[in-house]
Amino acid sequence: MIRRAPRNLVIFVLVIGILAVGFAAFGQQVSKSLHPNLAAAQNFIERAINKIEAAQKENEFDMNGHAAKAKALLDQAFAEVKLAAQAANANQ
Repeated sequence: MIRRAPRNLVIFVLVIGILAVGFAAFGQQVSKSLHPNLAAAQNFIERAINKIEAAQKENEFDMNGHAAKAKALLDQAFAEVKLAAQAANANQ
């Protein structure tokens, strides 16, 4: 018989993985002086992630993985904003 991992354990491992990726992305802040709009976008993304994390805690992470997926997509958006700034720097 195959044992399935408890749902909370699976969600916990998923959240830890996403947070690890997120912390790597947040180390790549856009310069506010060079790209104020892109830096503001990153700030909004960070705020959205924080709100999702608060919602997850309030709901004991029981959101069928949707909140975790939203955070992963926001992490990706954060990194893309950094890449946009780098591309703008290269084109100057």
